[in-house]
Parts: sequence; structure tokens; C-alpha cells
Amino acid sequence: MRAAHFNRATVTAAILAGGAGSRFGGRDKGLELLGGKPLVAHVLAAIEAQAGDVLICANRNEAQYRQYARTLRDGTPDLRGPLAGISAALAQCATQWLLTVPVDCPRPPPNLAARLHAAAIASASTLAVAHDGERAQPLFALYARGLAESARAALQADAAVWRWQQDCAAAQADFADCAAAFDNLNTPEEMRRWEREHG
Repeated sequence: MRAAHFNRATVTAAILAGGAGSRFGGRDKGLELLGGKPLVAHVLAAIEAQAGDVLICANRNEAQYRQYARTLRDGTPDLRGPLAGISAALAQCATQWLLTVPVDCPRPPPNLAARLHAAAIASASTLAVAHDGERAQPLFALYARGLAESARAALQADAAVWRWQQDCAAAQADFADCAAAFDNLNTPEEMRRWEREHG
């Protein structure tokens, strides 16, 4: 089967920024400064050219996040993890595909959406997940909009993102050639190290 042409206008990108910030003393990780600007700004700069629309899934500090993109609450009363954000974004997605990336990865691959799309089309799947050569990266994924109800059911069942993806027969896109692009910054120390290495 010939791969379908990738059109960024068919993609909405969602930055998952709903974490508790437990390793940052409860502060909102996405708003922590990295190289003089909030972490979310780095992620936005990396993905905005890959999608026709961008939104941020967050549970707090919505006014600050709205300075960067349309902001969406996941609608759960407690911190339910990234699947809550994915489910909320799918429910609001007006395009054919939803791309997700976590807020703590400042430089995801510049062709992330296109390569995930190619993997999904090649396997006739409604979902594709990035693989860095050693492990799957479940928060870097592309979902068909039609998975919204499945995501809601998985959230209600308190499923892990990776388990739900497996249940949906996710395709895998090989990113072994740029594994470092998936490095995530989990602590203030890791952010300072990234600044030293990347200027």
C-alpha cells in the first residue's frame, strides 16, 4: 500500500502539561525556565510547524499557558496522568489526527508527526507510537480522532497509556536515528545540564 501524503493541516498537536511537578517542589514543570524561556515554549517551537493547530492540556496556570496556545483542562477532579490529557484532547480534536508530546521534552524530532503518520498508514492503524530504538515512547504518538471514545473508556478503567495503545494495536515508528530527541527533563538538575549542553 502506498503511503498517503502527509498534510500538517490534518493534525492537531497537544502538549501534555498536566503533571503534578513533584520533582520541582510542586511547581508547574512546563512553566519552569529553560535557557531563559518556559519549557512549554521550547516544545511549542518544535511542533507548531508539524500541525495545523496546537493546544496545551493543563490542570492549572491556564492563563499563563494561554499565552502560548489554546489551553484545555483534562476535566478530571484529580491528577489522572497523561491519558486524561490525551482523552480530553481527542474529545476536542477537530482534525483527522491528534499528535501528542510531553511538556518536558524540549526538542522532539522535527519530523515526528510525518513519520508517525507514515507508520500508521503503512500498517493501516489508527494509532502510531514512537520507538527510540530501545523502548517505546508512549507520550509521543499520533491518534486518529475516532479513538476518542476508546480513550475515554480506558481512562475510566484507569488504564496505563501504553496498555491502551497496545489494546488498540498501535503501529511503531522507528526513531532510533534520533533517540536523543526524546530526552525528557524530570528535575531542575536535568534542566541545568541541558542548558550547559545546548547553550
